Amino acid sequence: MTHTTRTTTEHVRTGRAAPRTARGRRVHRAWWVAAVAALAVMGAGAFATVPGLLVEPLHRDLDWSRGSIGLAVWVNMAASGLVAPFATALMGRFGLRRVAAGALAAVAAGAALTTVMTQPWQLTLYWGLLVGLGCGSVAMGFAAVVVERWFAARRGLVTGLLTAASVFGQFVFLPLLSWSIERYQWRPTTVTIALVALALVPPAGLLLRDHPADLGLRPYGAREYVPRPAPAPGAARHALRVLRSAARTRPFWLLAGTFAVCGASTNGIMWSGFVPAAHDHGMPPTVAASLLALIGVFNVAGTVVSGWLTDRHDPRLLLALYYGMRGVSLLLLPSLLGPEANWPLIVFVVFFGLLDVATVPPTIALSAVREIYGKGAGAVVFGWTLAFHQLGAGVMAFTGGVLRDALGSYDAAWIVSGVLCAVATVLAPAIGKPSRDRKRRGAAGRDGHRAGPGAPSRCEAS
Repeated sequence: MTHTTRTTTEHVRTGRAAPRTARGRRVHRAWWVAAVAALAVMGAGAFATVPGLLVEPLHRDLDWSRGSIGLAVWVNMAASGLVAPFATALMGRFGLRRVAAGALAAVAAGAALTTVMTQPWQLTLYWGLLVGLGCGSVAMGFAAVVVERWFAARRGLVTGLLTAASVFGQFVFLPLLSWSIERYQWRPTTVTIALVALALVPPAGLLLRDHPADLGLRPYGAREYVPRPAPAPGAARHALRVLRSAARTRPFWLLAGTFAVCGASTNGIMWSGFVPAAHDHGMPPTVAASLLALIGVFNVAGTVVSGWLTDRHDPRLLLALYYGMRGVSLLLLPSLLGPEANWPLIVFVVFFGLLDVATVPPTIALSAVREIYGKGAGAVVFGWTLAFHQLGAGVMAFTGGVLRDALGSYDAAWIVSGVLCAVATVLAPAIGKPSRDRKRRGAAGRDGHRAGPGAPSRCEAS
């Protein structure tokens, strides 16, 4: 019996599809899955920018306090972060397609219901909770699952591309959404968002595939066939089990802590404080908003390059480098702000844009160290670190406002952010990564009496 016949017989006996080999130069299906995922992530990024644009229109049209509107924005941010680990666990139970389609439908429903609300609590429920849960479910945790399942090679590059898609949606569409609200008011704009989210549901449901094995394919770059894992019941319990197991390791807390600093020094202070801080120095808000959009443009290049570097260099050292340079730039920012967008400030914008989301690819890579967290737990671990990112962002946004009220400027907030980045620079090299000896011990354990498949190790940082 030939090798091919034996392989086919084995897959028939086990009920698994035989892996297909590529014919000619046909594009691997993984890239099509990544493209559809990029559309979903891009949409989620664009939808996430809208709450900040709704504050003034809602205050003016409905006479709601900014505090009540701000509560909905905070719920939106917290929900999008906290749902990430549970969403990634649900993808293990129900698959990518169902979770992504359901999340986009939730965004469409929340945006549509926002147009008929009459009370502030409805904004908290519709946009804060529904849209927050939907956007968080198809954010970077979703991207991490796509990368983990469909790619054995080029993982850093694909992570960078998907992160860039999120940034592209979040900041390139920001001026368009702002113009739409100014030109057509906020209700038609939210209806448009609902329609766009609804239009993304069919591609997610029809073109996404949960696992390469569903099509009899190997992951891109894999030399061996990878069978689809059995659905894991109890998605919420699984997410909490992963958290409980990961929380026993020092690397997880170092990774979560540094990513919380990432959120504090980007979403927390830059996206909530840059426009009012620039306005304090006499700069028109439209000019400041344009500089933020320019940061988003350079995010794309910085994230893709960071993904490429993550495939080739130690992600811990990359994180230390990124946080160090970001901290220096934030410490210099108070001296650069003025009534005009001068060249030093534009250089800062370009520099910060390249560093802003560059931390994501190495953070995802360090979340997927199976010798620490267990096989297949990487996406859920990253989901929890993403929750810390959002919590850090929320705390810094609040702290920046308190410092502005107390001191009359945002200068102290920039300094606090820079100091936090300095702390992250010191902590990043200590994040756990398996040494060669640890890898050999892990291999020996798999051949011997290793406890259960996917059982996480209690190893400490190397």
